[in-house]
Amino acid sequence: MKKIDVKIVLFYVLFLFVAASCVGTKTNKNKVIVSNIPSKTANLDSIKSSNTPRLFELLPQGTKWVDSVYNAMTLEERLGQLFMVAAYSNKDTVHSNAIDKLIQESKIGGLIFFQGGPVRQVKLTNRFQSLSKTPLFIGIDAEWGLGMRLDSTYSYPWNMTLGAIQDMRLLEKVGVQMGTQSKRLGLHFNFAPVLDINTNSRNPIIGFRSFGEDKFKVTERAIAIMKGVQSQGVFSTGKHFPGHGDTEIDSHKGLPTINFSKERLMEVELYPYKKMFHEGLSSVMVAHLNVPSLKSRPNFPSSISYPIVTDILQKELGFKGLIFTDALNMQSVNTFKLPGEINFEAFMAGNDVLLFPQDVPLAIEKFKLAYSANLFSEERLAFSVKKILKFKYKAGLNSYKPIVTENLYNDLNSSENDALQYELYENAVTVLKNTAAVLPIKNLDKEKIAYVKIGDDSNDAFISTLKKYAEVTVVEDADIDSLQVKLQPFTTVIIGYHKSDVAFRNDDLKSNEIFKIKFLAKNNNVILDIFAKPYALLPITNFLDIEGLVVSYQNSAIAQIVSAELIFGAIEAKGKLPVAINTSFKVNHGLSTEKLNRLGFTTPENVGMNAAILSKIDAIANKAIDGKMTPGIQVLVARKGKVIYQKSYGHHTYDQTIAVQDSDIYDVASLTKILATLPNVMLQYDQQKINMESTLGSMSPIFKDSNKANINFKDLLSHYAGLAAGIPFYKATMDKSKFPSEVYFRKVAEEQFSKQLADSLFIRNDFSETIMKMIVKSKISSEKEYKYSDLTFMILKDYLEKTTGKTLDVLIQENFYRSLGMNNSSFNPLTKFDKNRIPPTESDTYFRHQLLQGYVNDLSAALEGGVSGHAGVFSNAMDVAKIMELYLQKGNYGNQQYFSEKTFDDFNTCYFCDAGNRRGVGFDKPQLGTKGPTCGCASMTSFGHTGYTGTMAWADPETQIVYVFLSNRTFPIAGENRLSKENIREDIQRIIYEAIIN
Repeated sequence: MKKIDVKIVLFYVLFLFVAASCVGTKTNKNKVIVSNIPSKTANLDSIKSSNTPRLFELLPQGTKWVDSVYNAMTLEERLGQLFMVAAYSNKDTVHSNAIDKLIQESKIGGLIFFQGGPVRQVKLTNRFQSLSKTPLFIGIDAEWGLGMRLDSTYSYPWNMTLGAIQDMRLLEKVGVQMGTQSKRLGLHFNFAPVLDINTNSRNPIIGFRSFGEDKFKVTERAIAIMKGVQSQGVFSTGKHFPGHGDTEIDSHKGLPTINFSKERLMEVELYPYKKMFHEGLSSVMVAHLNVPSLKSRPNFPSSISYPIVTDILQKELGFKGLIFTDALNMQSVNTFKLPGEINFEAFMAGNDVLLFPQDVPLAIEKFKLAYSANLFSEERLAFSVKKILKFKYKAGLNSYKPIVTENLYNDLNSSENDALQYELYENAVTVLKNTAAVLPIKNLDKEKIAYVKIGDDSNDAFISTLKKYAEVTVVEDADIDSLQVKLQPFTTVIIGYHKSDVAFRNDDLKSNEIFKIKFLAKNNNVILDIFAKPYALLPITNFLDIEGLVVSYQNSAIAQIVSAELIFGAIEAKGKLPVAINTSFKVNHGLSTEKLNRLGFTTPENVGMNAAILSKIDAIANKAIDGKMTPGIQVLVARKGKVIYQKSYGHHTYDQTIAVQDSDIYDVASLTKILATLPNVMLQYDQQKINMESTLGSMSPIFKDSNKANINFKDLLSHYAGLAAGIPFYKATMDKSKFPSEVYFRKVAEEQFSKQLADSLFIRNDFSETIMKMIVKSKISSEKEYKYSDLTFMILKDYLEKTTGKTLDVLIQENFYRSLGMNNSSFNPLTKFDKNRIPPTESDTYFRHQLLQGYVNDLSAALEGGVSGHAGVFSNAMDVAKIMELYLQKGNYGNQQYFSEKTFDDFNTCYFCDAGNRRGVGFDKPQLGTKGPTCGCASMTSFGHTGYTGTMAWADPETQIVYVFLSNRTFPIAGENRLSKENIREDIQRIIYEAIIN
């Protein structure tokens, strides 16, 4: 034993008497033994067992290891096991060297890591473990995942967000993933879950860390988290005993008082502990609280109170697991004792592990003095140290191996994290008000929607997702009256309140923000979405004028995406409020909303796909761009009604000035056939205005006396009618020098020349009639054989326009695009969209002699003023996916039935497959041999189309997959179609099918 200073001895004598009087001792033959602390021979028998599972017992080999390690220890080594010291992986070598010294000289038993990074922490853990004779406990305070403490790691939603979820299976999954990640990092303890019942909305330190204010719901969720964590071999620690939920003082700064009777504490605050003990909770953290009803000494912290730690926790409640103090550096406890003394007091109160102690060498000297003076017995020391060793054995530290750093980042940040995150928010987001079923927004063709932001944090994911469903205009103005003037044209105003997901931040709405919400709600149809803690709503006393009220709890990107999904009905509301909002909304309040079958968003894993395999799409897309097969690409994959992959690659042009964005609009070429013409034809069929046997002569009078009069509808759309592949209509408009003739064109618009096909180039309005006359007079094949023809859809466009009295561009908007929310789709896009959103398709050196950007690439379609049945639509991948999903759902989208299931089935039938013609009625189908439009892995029920500009849209009913590929491979000149020859679209489709998890 080291030489002891006489002054320390004299000082400590006084300390011993005080300590003895506080905890109550009895003397037996000059040896002081703490009363009611179990002896060595009966160290567990005197503690009430209740019905606690036998989780803390060891098999004989485990007990043998514990005894052998303990018996081989010196007193200093045994005392060192009691201390769990704070460690950081973001500090310098001075800090790490200090930890080295504590391990080697003070023989500490464990470390609790705080800030830093995972790889740095693992390296330090391996280093520290190598220096310790007895393997160290490694713990972390990571209530919402490792991201609470470490960079480059994942954060799950806060407990209050999880408190809104009703499916405990999801919370157990959270626990499993938290446990898996903790285990991978070499952790043995996660100091979670929080069991505090937050009955005080102004609690400055618990609040969002609590699952709510209902003891049953708090308990249910805490048990689920605990089971998940402990199933992975990591110990959970329930905290903050005996209950920190009703405080208004931060225990890091002062000592909070809990003024409840013991009966109330047993009934409410201690309820979760009693239940969790029965479920096998491994450890408990004791808080620094003043609880007068549970102890006699006034204003004395619960963490160093023998009546609380031993009499209540161990004896009365029968807890047999490890007992941790809360951090002993906190102000709430350090005002009572000097650093060395507080550690001893905590031990004498009945704690096993002293967390975040200060001045460990001094504390150990005081312990040794107390031991020499018989202030505590060997039995008392063995009781805690052997319990610690028992848990070290259970943690596998009897055969410790260093942690592998290889692939650590990927292991901690797997795609399963985001997959679960989507599920959690889909089940948490809560609807509190839904007057007149304003949620979800339904009739998009009748809505004009504005968005107004409140708060100081990002709203990017919310805005971008809202715009994927409908045209949403962001409206801003600092002046409330001017703002209201701007909002007058809109039918619905979505207000988003966005506050940063920073812990312990005050999210309460400010008075000016409340005024703004109330003013706008009084004058508009308002949906208010709160991306903050539900307590943010407390200052609002009247919600009368707010039609829709949504609580999204946090402002993460996934929370924003999911909330936009809910607003437009891609998901239903499932969450229930975990806390009360004044008298307006009680605990467990939450309305359900209607689910519309609109496309939603999630991760691949949630629909049975492998994200790692899908990531291989990157290499194929980049190969095409690097090989100059196309300057840019959009790829979208959806499955089971959820978009799981949406990515843009490259640039608009090879000069790389404008990067491709998901919102950019491409010339989709022949996809126009199934995106614009075919759906309108299907409506005619569904309304029994035509059938499969209808002839061209009966459909269009101009064909009545032609060689095409008897071509039936089925043959026509199956490319089985013998029509020519195409006709060079443009030749009729060129002069002798092969330039556009003045007979047909003008450089500026005139009354009879109003159809524009390029900059400063307008064609005669009646040239479409000339085109139809040329088609009528064209030859047809004498044999019935498959021949792909653009003329089919040019004929159908003429039929639709003459039958309905409306042009095709108007028809498609009225019948489909507006109600589907295809607000990024249009013929002649320059009349609606910014030119910078449209990648150019070609530098036309033959006819229009200019760069084609926003004008249809197909010359025949251009001669019809950009509106044709076979080409002319501009769109982005998201919009294309919507109409493909409509087909996949057999005519239904957004719970609106556009045409019958039978109609879709009739059109998706290959009537001439036996004759070698793979085509459906208007749809392309998979190849019958080795060559064709697909990867060869899509089912025969699948359907879609490809386009000349390098586009593809395909849907498969059997796998429920929608695949969209858009590009401008024709830029700067069409030339050789290397995109097709290299099978870029098909290879990406193959990756998609390989990613399906069987």
